[in-house]
Amino acid sequence: MGSPTLIIRADANIAMGTGHVMRCLALGQAWQDAGGDAVFVMAESTPALDERLASERIGVVKMNAAAGSTRDSAQLAELAQARAANYVVVDGYQFDAEYQRRLKDAGVKLLFIDDNGDANHYYADLILNQNAHAREDFFRSRESRTQLLLGPRHALLRREFAPWRDWRREVDPVARKVLVTMGGSDPDNVTLAVIHALRLVKIKDLEATVVVGGSNPHIQSLEQAAAHFPGTIRLQRGASNMPELLTWADMAVSGAATTCWEMCLLGLPAILIDLAENQRPVARDLDQRGMAIHLGTSAEVFPEEIAGKLEWLLLSHEIRTAMSRRARELIDGKGARRVVAAMKSGNLHFRRAREKDCRRLWEWANDPVVRAASFSQSPIPWDEHRQWYAARMKDSKCLILIGENGDKSAIGQLRIDWRSDQEGEIDVSLAPEVRGRGYGSHLIDAGVRQVFATTGAERVHAFIRPDNQASIRAFEQANFTRLGEEKVKGQLAIHYVRTREKRQS
Repeated sequence: MGSPTLIIRADANIAMGTGHVMRCLALGQAWQDAGGDAVFVMAESTPALDERLASERIGVVKMNAAAGSTRDSAQLAELAQARAANYVVVDGYQFDAEYQRRLKDAGVKLLFIDDNGDANHYYADLILNQNAHAREDFFRSRESRTQLLLGPRHALLRREFAPWRDWRREVDPVARKVLVTMGGSDPDNVTLAVIHALRLVKIKDLEATVVVGGSNPHIQSLEQAAAHFPGTIRLQRGASNMPELLTWADMAVSGAATTCWEMCLLGLPAILIDLAENQRPVARDLDQRGMAIHLGTSAEVFPEEIAGKLEWLLLSHEIRTAMSRRARELIDGKGARRVVAAMKSGNLHFRRAREKDCRRLWEWANDPVVRAASFSQSPIPWDEHRQWYAARMKDSKCLILIGENGDKSAIGQLRIDWRSDQEGEIDVSLAPEVRGRGYGSHLIDAGVRQVFATTGAERVHAFIRPDNQASIRAFEQANFTRLGEEKVKGQLAIHYVRTREKRQS
């Protein structure tokens, strides 16, 4: 049997840019890292992207149908069936609700990447919006089974950023190194306007590195501008070393595309110019959060304005320090791995715990990480656990479920202790070998969904130690709502609850 296959449907050209493909590349890499194969299906591409995908050992299938058409979805569904694809990813503004419906009618497991929430209905199994301003209301009209992956915890950063996740920036009193990056194509040649702006900045020893995307059609004018630049400027085409460039720079002037999340990870203060309408909400949101400065649209900004804001920020140590800190808190660089875990959790199923699970649950409960996060932190003796487990297996007020992947490997347990027919308290633990791979929130979400589907429960409660940040994030990602603080076994706890949804599909 071959490796599990992920099929990605995304396009790129000079007008639309390369952002859809580049963020999906991160997803393809994460799928490879989890032991699978990735294939891109494209109606349009660029030579530079084809070369990049080939270097990543990712296959490319050329589509001979209009993007978003009935023929497009039919060819994609046929390919998914022929390759026995575990999941299909669709990313692009040309794919609408009917496109999703046709794929689902063909039996495809579907992840739909959507930045705006413009579709009139969502049929996908998973919807991903990695933006900080993403909200559930964007996708209110969706199937009852559709799950949402929202916010920068799911930001798709490529594999080359992984070694830099723990890197910390030192902010110099005066910034002198500027990175300019306007995406893969920059059809309006905003890069040239920024080079002209750099000529106007009156800061000694200023250096600039200008990254020109492999699909940029203006390379000749940019080379001429760089040749006549009075200071130090480097033009770099098709950069494959973005982490090194982002860590070299003191600040950036950038488009408001996927590079925003790369800059946030590395705490790089930035001036953002939105190059397309879909980038505007991202730029505005990051500006409001104090993580970047939104200068305006490409049609609104001129070299003099760029130069003035750039010089002010280069000299503003305190502001750059605050921007860097806030940006770094937003992104942890593990988003692609979390999305892969969500897709793989589509094969997650639950069974009731059996007698033979006793030792496995004892080993999980005694794992040092689990004990450190518990309200009772002492190791649990085997005989005590065995007696407790035997009693719980007979107790009608206790439900213990084992979560298993499609290959029948156990990844965790979920226990509900019933307070009444409608109220239960949850306890969750993961198998140590899958910890840190994004399974926690999906185990909780899928388990609670099953509890709601198979019992009369209306609410599930959770109590978490305030220092257990991993569990807090997992429960919040699994749509639990924070109620406040209470005492549990004499210790402070944060009380969360999830209520059965009443929403119509």
